[in-house]
Amino acid sequence: MTNLKLLLNQINPFSSRRETSDDYNEEEFKLPNMTSLVIMLVMNFLLQISFFIVISSSSKYTEYLGGNATFSGIVIGIPTAFAGLSLIPLTKYDKGMYKMPLHVSCCFSILGHVAYALAFRANFLYLILIGRCLTGVAFSMFMYCKRYCTDPRIVGIRRRTTLASWMVICQAMGMSFGPFLGGVLYKVGFSNSIFNGYTSPGWIMTGIYAGFWVLMAIYFEDIPQPPTIMELQSASPIVSLQVKDEDAEASPDYPSASTTHPASPIAESFRAQLSLITWFQWGVIACMCWFSMLCFFILGSWEANLPVFSAAAENFRWSPFAAGNFIAFGAITCFPFLLLNLLAARHIQDRKILAFGTIIGLAGLIIFLSILRTGKVNYGSLFACWWTVALGFNIATTVTLSLLSKQLPPEWNGPTSIVIQCSNYTGRVTGAIWGGSGVSVGMSNFVGLEIAMVGIGAVFLTALWRDLKTKTG
Repeated sequence: MTNLKLLLNQINPFSSRRETSDDYNEEEFKLPNMTSLVIMLVMNFLLQISFFIVISSSSKYTEYLGGNATFSGIVIGIPTAFAGLSLIPLTKYDKGMYKMPLHVSCCFSILGHVAYALAFRANFLYLILIGRCLTGVAFSMFMYCKRYCTDPRIVGIRRRTTLASWMVICQAMGMSFGPFLGGVLYKVGFSNSIFNGYTSPGWIMTGIYAGFWVLMAIYFEDIPQPPTIMELQSASPIVSLQVKDEDAEASPDYPSASTTHPASPIAESFRAQLSLITWFQWGVIACMCWFSMLCFFILGSWEANLPVFSAAAENFRWSPFAAGNFIAFGAITCFPFLLLNLLAARHIQDRKILAFGTIIGLAGLIIFLSILRTGKVNYGSLFACWWTVALGFNIATTVTLSLLSKQLPPEWNGPTSIVIQCSNYTGRVTGAIWGGSGVSVGMSNFVGLEIAMVGIGAVFLTALWRDLKTKTG
């Protein structure tokens, strides 16, 4: 019976034994082509800038063209909805590759930023919205950036969290540099109807994407085209595995262990793999989706709420420019600690990184609630809370996809990348809405909901702690 269990652990692609072995394997440490990896990281950085660069001036821009604060919020949040929708056709035609989505993202980034900039000259409010919707199609590349860093064809299991940490560093840099650049460009003034404080972010990013597109087309090396099933079947013999167990009972979904089970050239069918997932492993998937949504919900709500809250508070009365710089300053000061997280990811398990980041972020939320109750909100205390929240939940986002990629079979990397990215988009959209309504619903209620959501995540972590164990790196 013991030998049977050992054999099943080798066959089962979800076996925790397979994930926690400490034996050295060169395949586990492989990395993609360095030039291509840098291109993907830079693309992620540019997309983050595109998302945040409009925060400082979008409210003024929409007001100038006849819009209101609600319309400004839609302008900021609508791209993620279009990013999620555009994944449907992209994943159908990408063939598991990356160069085609890169071309699509560069193209729609340029179109979106040009439309955003031309709205001033055309004096057409909805051209801003059209531009951001086009940019949203480009944001679908966020999913491909994450998938690239966990793709088992090019990234070893002990390097996925490390590459995910680099993605988070680019995320934090874009979150800080975007609002800062938008605020600086706002100071250009409005003497020119083409290039001014409202339109300059669009034109600057258009030029950057055009140059990047050329470099990407020249230097990016896509992964090898995967062979078709027919090619694999013609090249590989069918292998059969026989496992004998007197107590096994035959069923359509769980074949008898005494029955010969032919293994296809691409491992097992999707249905066969589904049958091997335990309830605890489904819990791990749900846990990672929850934390993926949670982190971006809280980060997005704070990014949307800080300009509103600081403008309404009597002791602040900040302009959008000042609020944007505050957001940028908090994010950029997280950078050294995210570098430390990058180094730690090679030696610390993903579940511990997730717990550590969540605890730091939760501490920021609790401190903010306490200073709201005591009325001691000032620049220093607000900055400490924002810095703690930004650092903690940015760290937590490091492992949501990399942990799943280590526990699930390689064939699942594409579907799990989509699920995690859709969770991110859901958090972004709902977080932006919640952040914009924070002052109207009451700031204590605003923070209280987020603390409660973290509490749900804590229940997930506690219940599934043993099942979240994976290899480091």
